[in-house]
Amino acid sequence: MTRRTEWPGADAGAGPESAAESAEGFGPGAGAGSGQGKGRRSRPRSGDGGSSLPSRAGKGEPLDPVEQARNICLRLLTGTPRTRKQLADALRKREIPDEAAEEVLSRFEDVGLIDDAAFAGAWVESRHRGRGLARRALVRELHTKGVDSALIDEAVGQLDSEQEEETARALVDRKLRSTRGLDRDKRLRRLAGMLARKGYGEGMALRVVRQALEAEGEETEGLDEPF
Repeated sequence: MTRRTEWPGADAGAGPESAAESAEGFGPGAGAGSGQGKGRRSRPRSGDGGSSLPSRAGKGEPLDPVEQARNICLRLLTGTPRTRKQLADALRKREIPDEAAEEVLSRFEDVGLIDDAAFAGAWVESRHRGRGLARRALVRELHTKGVDSALIDEAVGQLDSEQEEETARALVDRKLRSTRGLDRDKRLRRLAGMLARKGYGEGMALRVVRQALEAEGEETEGLDEPF
């Protein structure tokens, strides 16, 4: 299930800015064949299609909404993948016009800087391995980030019931020692409640906790009842 999350559409070692610049036609390689000597960069001239952001900013003129949207998205994506909805919400909060936001978001999707499917897959892997979250909790989290339901189903499909139960057992084993000295019912509530908060179903939680307590010699009759 391990996968390496990289910026889709970008060369190895390139960040979101270089991928977006290449897509806009003024990134690395845009000047190939221009006869420029090594070690020198050509400056975009007025009207040559290059970025005129520095000159406009220096004159204190307002940026074009599309440029503003692009700069905001690049800053937010630097080092942290985000969903299309997260970026759209950020642009709306900064009062970027809808038309400009849509243009930039669609372009970023085209070049792979926005990839909700890759985001969802990486999120499931990270949150299940790192926090032990079950599918139900992962679905809730991805919904809040605006990922499409079909993409969520595909991402959580990485996990099966057997893997979830194995993770639940590991969580209980780590917590079990801290509950020693408590009465049986308190141990049950504490351990099963921990699993429930991480999205595990009641049936699985009770079964895993009961088996862990039995292994320690606890009497578990009646522990199949809902907690």
